[in-house]
Amino acid sequence: MSVERGRESYRRRAWGDAYDALARADETSPLGVDDLERLAVCAFLIGADDEYLRALDRAHHACLEIGAGARAARCAFWLALRLLLRGETGPATGWLVRARRLVEREADDCVERGYLLLPAAEQRLDAGDGEAAHALAGVAVEIGERFGEADLVACARHLEGRALVHQGRIEDGLALLDEAMVSVTAGELSPVMTGLVYCSVIDSCQRVYALDRACEWTAALARWCEGQPQMVAFTSACLSHRAEILQLHGAWRDAVEEARRACARFSRGIDREPPGAARYQQAEVHRLRGEWAAAEEAYEGASLWGRDPQPGLALLRLAQGRIDAAAAAIRRVTSATTDRLERARLLPAYVEIALAARDVRDARDACRELEETARGIGTSVLDAMAAHARGAVELADGHPRAALGPLRRARQVWQEVEAPYQVARVRELAGRACRALGDDDGARLEFDAARATFERLGAAPDLARVDSSTGRARPASDRHGLSPRELEVLRLMARGRTNRSIADALCVSEKTVDRHASNIFTKLGVPSRAAATAYAYEHGLL
Repeated sequence: MSVERGRESYRRRAWGDAYDALARADETSPLGVDDLERLAVCAFLIGADDEYLRALDRAHHACLEIGAGARAARCAFWLALRLLLRGETGPATGWLVRARRLVEREADDCVERGYLLLPAAEQRLDAGDGEAAHALAGVAVEIGERFGEADLVACARHLEGRALVHQGRIEDGLALLDEAMVSVTAGELSPVMTGLVYCSVIDSCQRVYALDRACEWTAALARWCEGQPQMVAFTSACLSHRAEILQLHGAWRDAVEEARRACARFSRGIDREPPGAARYQQAEVHRLRGEWAAAEEAYEGASLWGRDPQPGLALLRLAQGRIDAAAAAIRRVTSATTDRLERARLLPAYVEIALAARDVRDARDACRELEETARGIGTSVLDAMAAHARGAVELADGHPRAALGPLRRARQVWQEVEAPYQVARVRELAGRACRALGDDDGARLEFDAARATFERLGAAPDLARVDSSTGRARPASDRHGLSPRELEVLRLMARGRTNRSIADALCVSEKTVDRHASNIFTKLGVPSRAAATAYAYEHGLL
């Protein structure tokens, strides 16, 4: 029978197969409450959002028909939660009111009272009242523990943790998030609650720059998703988180691919966040490689999906030499941002752009604010961001000796979290400080290490900057060895175009472009596209 096949597929977490079988069985004979709830879960996990809501609605009314008021209230809770995540506040509120009314009619205490505290705690947290959110979540934990309801306990515990983080009690809050994740990774929760808590905890860790935890939980989420190949829900968020971590660790090509997959796997209505974050990650890698056109396109895509393209877009303008545009953009977005952690995300770029504009006083003020936030939060990555900024400010203000201490601290943390690009940026600044102090050997070692990393990563603009500052730049006359067509190919290559794309643009074969690329490498004496691109930037060929 189809219903038995559906139940078996459900047990195996073959969500698509289970949905198909249960839906076929429902056409023959209407499903009972248990199977309607299974159908709803399957619909959610395969990205069929409207079917999920319809199945839950039917389950709710089926519960009412058999007098199971508390169970009907739970269906109403899940309907409300889904509608809230979709931004449909009115219908969601209606379902929550109905759920509360049903619970109030119950003669005995029930676990659903705890579930209905969760949206209230979220609302308090969104309103900035972390203390009230923590209190409500604590009551929900107590109810969940009394009824042995693992889903409720884990979700409420993670809400307690987020509330503490909001109050500035970072370590206490992270400890509660870790506790909630014990149940998640042990497989103690339902599949929908598992995914929701995974994504919320990872977001919370990233928000306070607890990158070690974010990396650990993202890896666990990836394993969970890979074990359910028919699942669509949560996979886009997982891939987007993976893209960010891969970028941090220097696997830039893999980061772009994971971000592309995140956009392809996005399920409108089911995923909590649209693929704006993934498009932003793509843009960041293109910017760091010096692929301006591709970066512009990806930042625009991020903006279309509701993700603010700053501070990356301002840094792109800076790299393009448009300092005034960069300064105007970063000042606008920073002045409009009041949340201290959001401001902390913007301030490193603010410092870099202000220094490029030779406004050391403004950069120093931004650096001071970043340091104050870092002291209040107390995570090592935020400390490294502040120390990195401090080193850059002291160096720009003519205090190279004062710059070296903060730069050493930043480098140590960046090495610990395996962030090679940030290590290279810090070492480049340390090289400049050593040179200013007359330590030529120390400067050479720092510059050489930074250059090697930039070349390995394909960070063409950084590579060009280091070569220019160390006198490795070739005479401008060298470029005349390129033919006009080779110069044209080089310019397209520097914009991040593939050989096939260049061939289409120039109306030639891909084989011809391959030959031009080989000639360019030979004539310029460079080993790669990244090095050729760096040469192009260095000599003003773009």
